[in-house]
Amino acid sequence: MHFIKPDVNVDFMGKKYIAFTLSSVLIILGFIMLFIHGGPNYSVDFDGGYMITIKLSNPQDTSKIRDALQQTLNLRDEPIQSLGKTADATYSIRVKKESENIKKETLQGDISNALKAKFGEKPDVSVDYVGEKVGKDFREKGLLMTFVTILLIAVYISGRFEHKWTMSVIMAACLIVFVLIGSAFNIGLTWFIIIALVFSIVFSWVLRLKYAMGAILSLIHDVAITVGAFALTNREISLTVLAAILTLIGYSLNDTIIVYDRIRENLKNAPAKKDMTEIMNRSVNQTLSRTILTSGTVFVVVAALYFLGGVVIHDFAFALLIGVITGTYSSIYVASPLLLLWDDNPVRKKKGKE
Repeated sequence: MHFIKPDVNVDFMGKKYIAFTLSSVLIILGFIMLFIHGGPNYSVDFDGGYMITIKLSNPQDTSKIRDALQQTLNLRDEPIQSLGKTADATYSIRVKKESENIKKETLQGDISNALKAKFGEKPDVSVDYVGEKVGKDFREKGLLMTFVTILLIAVYISGRFEHKWTMSVIMAACLIVFVLIGSAFNIGLTWFIIIALVFSIVFSWVLRLKYAMGAILSLIHDVAITVGAFALTNREISLTVLAAILTLIGYSLNDTIIVYDRIRENLKNAPAKKDMTEIMNRSVNQTLSRTILTSGTVFVVVAALYFLGGVVIHDFAFALLIGVITGTYSSIYVASPLLLLWDDNPVRKKKGKE
């Protein structure tokens, strides 16, 4: 099915520097917001705290529940979410930081008594506690999972398009060992992963894994903009958001592989004196119909989840919304132009002649 005419010829590569500038601005803005907020806004899953579920007999306004529990929980800006339908009268509160007013041993009873005094009924209250150490462990494992996913993708891309399985596997294994050693010595895992990602890009350059380098930079681009969007809107990053980020990595990679596969086919059939810009443009235009149909369908479904799915999956759907947009954008304006810059690089041309 061709949504776009087969003979369409949009000059995507001619706008690559505009796209790079836009991406740079968005990523820098995200980093600035992260700096202002003192880092990502981690949820109870990663930061530790209390996850409280309240079941009442009759629906109540969340503002009244907040007033009733203000003194018990010392609430600030923690949201009180209504779970399910309004008639279910079930509410969820996540309190990240401990307070002197909160007594862990008697918290469940204190909440029950406070609500009974406010509404005249004894609610069903459950309290789950996530320790700071456990939260930190979740956070580091989540980062490591994302890092390993990107590295395995680099291995697959290298083998799939460049038939360099051995070099890419050795590179990935060395970087994983490097990160695990840093983790074993209680050195900040976040910085080790950032350093390892930088080294993976450098190794891809040295080993001439151009498709792998393009895919890695494209995925880093997508994750950075998504995390920046969460920082800009001050949303919490939870386990469900991490799942969304891993999902968007897979989605973006799939789109990139389609474009890369068409580029490889066109390069095989190209004449000896080939115009790389023309080949890149033709490849992206040939896959444009498929890209718009796939991305458009996914976007509509995720938008429905975002606007109609309720607060429980709101952040999950938001991450996917941003991910679908950035994943589609990066396949066209990041992954493909990087291959073009690789071939146009004077250092690479000089080495090729030698």
